[in-house]
Amino acid sequence: MSPVFTLMEEVLLKKMHSIVRWSDDEGDGIFSPGGTMSNLYSMLVARYYFYPEVKTRGMGALPHLALFTSEHSHYSVKKSAAVLGLGIDNVFIVKCDERGKMIPEELEASILAAEEKNMVPFYVNATAGTTLYGAFDPLHAIADICQRHTLWMHVDASWGGGLLLSDRHRMKLQGIERAWSVTWNPHKMMGVPLQCSAILIKKKGLLQKCNELGAPYLFQKDKCYDVSYDTGDKSIQCGRHVDVFKLWLMWKAKVTSDVPFALGPRHTCRLFFTQPEHSNVCFWYIPPSLRGMPPGTDRDKRLHQVAPQIKGRLMEKGSVLIGYQPTRTKVNFFRCVFANPATQPEDIDFLLEEIALLGHDL
Repeated sequence: MSPVFTLMEEVLLKKMHSIVRWSDDEGDGIFSPGGTMSNLYSMLVARYYFYPEVKTRGMGALPHLALFTSEHSHYSVKKSAAVLGLGIDNVFIVKCDERGKMIPEELEASILAAEEKNMVPFYVNATAGTTLYGAFDPLHAIADICQRHTLWMHVDASWGGGLLLSDRHRMKLQGIERAWSVTWNPHKMMGVPLQCSAILIKKKGLLQKCNELGAPYLFQKDKCYDVSYDTGDKSIQCGRHVDVFKLWLMWKAKVTSDVPFALGPRHTCRLFFTQPEHSNVCFWYIPPSLRGMPPGTDRDKRLHQVAPQIKGRLMEKGSVLIGYQPTRTKVNFFRCVFANPATQPEDIDFLLEEIALLGHDL
């Protein structure tokens, strides 16, 4: 089906493999409807790689498996474990440092803890561009651990993968070439319209073996052309090649550009990090009533209520839609993610002025 889109997909997947810095003969992959599905594919293929019998005999034939991800990773890792029957209780949550990066020593300790429980570790999810802080896990250190323990290393670069196109910023993803699979969403930092996500698999042919069923009414082996182009059997969905078309058109029109990451401090706001690692900018708005209060429990309790109230007022007014959230140790703060290259300083000024206008009396 869709022979033109199939060829476009093949060309762009090879291009993405080369950008990740995999060789031409080892990369594989498909486009999928979003990063959640791409992450699920990575876990599905990883399980099949170590235990191919799962395809026919099911989870009952496998040992008690364990997998690992950071406390700042995307919720789709746990969701995939639930969907695949691995169980969210078997997902070990690895601690992060104050910047939201996975701590390699904590990963090592979590692997050993799982083994002490007679569990079998098989999969590690590293994140390149976390949802909250835009943090990049230390990929080389994680790859060393995965290599030492023979674990599948996946990099969820849904948000940060676009930086691979930047000469200035791709160093944040150093070590991604050592991953066995990568999720990359062009519909995020690259600005491709929804939906457009790729799951890249380093081991060629594995995706096909994991998912193929060879339905004879679609995937006959005696066709007059190279049946390797019948890539629908590599996927869960079968027909989804059109997802690549938007990216192919954009790639033909323009290729790479560096995105500036900056938001200057304002006297009414306090940045979470003075130098954000990605285009996630996290900050508190400090209303006049709290500016003279000393840090402490009472101030934190009151500051925790500020962001939700301002968000509600912004939505009622219909001027700005911005997210907020707390962390394990920090009260509610605004999280502003800049992905549109057309964003101008005056847009940021408007955002902050609206926050100050609607929050000055809190």
